Amino acid sequence: MRNLIALLAGSLFGGGLFISGMTDTTKVQGWLDVFGDWDPTLAFVMGGAIIPMAIAWQLTRRGKPLTGGSFPAPPEPRLGRNLVLGSVLFGMGWGLSGLCPGPSLATLGFGHWGHWVFVAAMLAGMFAAPSVRGQLDRYGAPA
Repeated sequence: MRNLIALLAGSLFGGGLFISGMTDTTKVQGWLDVFGDWDPTLAFVMGGAIIPMAIAWQLTRRGKPLTGGSFPAPPEPRLGRNLVLGSVLFGMGWGLSGLCPGPSLATLGFGHWGHWVFVAAMLAGMFAAPSVRGQLDRYGAPA
């Protein structure tokens, strides 16, 4: 049952990314080009995601997941080095490529070599991140 729910949720998410235009790198870069040829249509995608997610958050406060276990605890509302550095790197990658992790995986089936390069770079970054974080922690950079 858990795998079926994961398949349905992933299919819905991937279909939503495709229909909304989040897999179109030029559309995403147009959204980020606020001082140029700005394309505001992805604001509707954002609103369409925030509203149901806000409802889901309210429902999870007093419930349990359908497939068992428990929902994770809310993260600490703390602004630190990891959050800032991760946000900067994510934003740079998103702005340069027009892709972020979810849409990048959804676009692999398109066959464009640039999407494969992005996913390879993303996986390399994910692999290297613990080592880089260890180096930052070792040299005393504040968390």
